[in-house]
Amino acid sequence: PSHDTAISKSAELFEKLMSYRKDSGANAGPFEAWLALRGLRTFPIRFHQAENSAKVLAERLANHPAVSKVRYPGFGFMISIEVNGGARAADKACNASKIWSYATSLGGVESLWERRRRHGDEPDEVPDNLVRMSVGIEHVEDLWRDLDQALTKSQG
Repeated sequence: PSHDTAISKSAELFEKLMSYRKDSGANAGPFEAWLALRGLRTFPIRFHQAENSAKVLAERLANHPAVSKVRYPGFGFMISIEVNGGARAADKACNASKIWSYATSLGGVESLWERRRRHGDEPDEVPDNLVRMSVGIEHVEDLWRDLDQALTKSQG
């Protein structure tokens, strides 16, 4: 069979490329492909749950005394807030939560939040009290209780 491809017309180079591709894991293995397919099958219901919770939380956060600004476009599961009291208060809130993990990630089943501007490579335009939130699929009332107590503690 011909080894002519869009990548190479050289059979020798083609074999080297195929060997590298096989050995370096450029293709998902069967288990990884199964995990991706399993995740895709449940994605619509997970997204729906997270988005509905995000809408509720964004509304409530807009009226929370520890929050000076809420950024939420009205859809999706990402919210950003600015915590009164600067970076110290934002860190204090993130560290006081029990359900929300203080971590950098997006779109998982678990709710995560993190204060931005912790590292020198963040743009100066990003407020030092900005907390980015990725809402998961936990019960919205559990998420709210945890947010409320953590934000309240940040002000003391």
